[in-house]
Amino acid sequence: MRARLDVSEAPRRIFEVTVEAAGAAGLVGHKRVLDSTPLYDAVATMDTVTLIRSAIRGLLKVADAGLEAELRSVMTSGDDYASSSKPHIDWDDTEARAALIDSRARDAYACLAHLDSRELVGEVADAAALVATVVGQDLEESTDATFRIARRVAKDRVISTVDPQARHGHKTAARGFDGYKGHAATDPDSEIITNTKVTPGNAGDASVAEDLIEDLLADADGDDEATGDDIDEGPQFEMPADLYDDLIAEAAAAADAAEGMAAQPTVYGDAAYGTGGFQSRLEGAGIASGCKTQPPSAVGGRYTKDRFAIDLDAATVTCPNSVTVSIRPHSDGGGTASFAGACATCPLRGECTTSASGRTISVGPHEATLASVRAAQAAPAWKADYRATRPKVERKLGHLMRRKHGGRRARVRGTRKVDADFNLLAAAVNLARLAVLGLASTTAGGWAATA
Repeated sequence: MRARLDVSEAPRRIFEVTVEAAGAAGLVGHKRVLDSTPLYDAVATMDTVTLIRSAIRGLLKVADAGLEAELRSVMTSGDDYASSSKPHIDWDDTEARAALIDSRARDAYACLAHLDSRELVGEVADAAALVATVVGQDLEESTDATFRIARRVAKDRVISTVDPQARHGHKTAARGFDGYKGHAATDPDSEIITNTKVTPGNAGDASVAEDLIEDLLADADGDDEATGDDIDEGPQFEMPADLYDDLIAEAAAAADAAEGMAAQPTVYGDAAYGTGGFQSRLEGAGIASGCKTQPPSAVGGRYTKDRFAIDLDAATVTCPNSVTVSIRPHSDGGGTASFAGACATCPLRGECTTSASGRTISVGPHEATLASVRAAQAAPAWKADYRATRPKVERKLGHLMRRKHGGRRARVRGTRKVDADFNLLAAAVNLARLAVLGLASTTAGGWAATA
């Protein structure tokens, strides 16, 4: 069934039917809560030697007999790459390990050099690209012209040649995992899952936030494609500090005004969704933000950015010692304000910075939006609404992850297949929830919740 869905014109049809039925019964409102959860991959994570040998073995496997013979003729290590087992060496011998890595790296580079002048297509092209990726991410050439494991970690490191799209990710600073992330959007009132998305494990939560709320954005944009092109990407800087009290008061008044607010689209999420780009997207679409944005911080309890008055119109920043400097604009719409000259004799220097070059304030392209959002989040009504609503998505993720296989652990390989499986699991959870809510067809051919 999964294979037939995969090749069909509507591979998400089962999930979409559950959402449509819930919507027809009035169970899907204008609120969404977003979150993600780790999905462990279905393969073993490989070390560098295993990665290189497996990539070379994969290249030899997809090459035709003639090309395979050519590739083997340029390799010099003596490894036939027939087995997935590691070569038998003394792994406690540093020199033996270094020689093994260097010899397999030279085999890989020799194969790539031999293929360099050829036009590759299909499986051979993919296999050669994988060889190039694994040697490029993990190896470096030392001063004695030998190859060794690089003393760094590649940003987008492939962790398995069996599932090249899996990645190492972090749910928290202390909790890592290998595989993918399952992202979900839910209606907090009915607990219906309204959208899902799967990404490699190293993807940020906010990177797919717009995809999860595409229905709200489509309504806000008049059913046009939600591209975000209507957002003004020009210079935007943080609001002046003296406007914070007014912003807080306005936010509290708005939160207390219940009339007309029930139908306003609202999106909730933890700090991973509180980026300037996503907050600006919500603001531009007229969607209320329940996404938490972290306040400015500074090492050692020193002055945070909100202690500096940033004047958007004048493009200046004034420090707590009343020194004003101009903002040097960047191409991305933000800028930098440097107090280097004034910091040398400033009596507040010890409370502000320990840098020898003085304090520098970086202003991002969405600082104005972030400043207004932080001010709104200081209102007691906003905090109460966030605490009452945002955690509801945790319960639904618990429903999705209650089984080890097909829940927390992926049963298939590759982002597309894992995404389809996660979406199908969400459809099953939705069906169970609709049963609890007593969904039934009406005499008019529609749907209604009886519970």
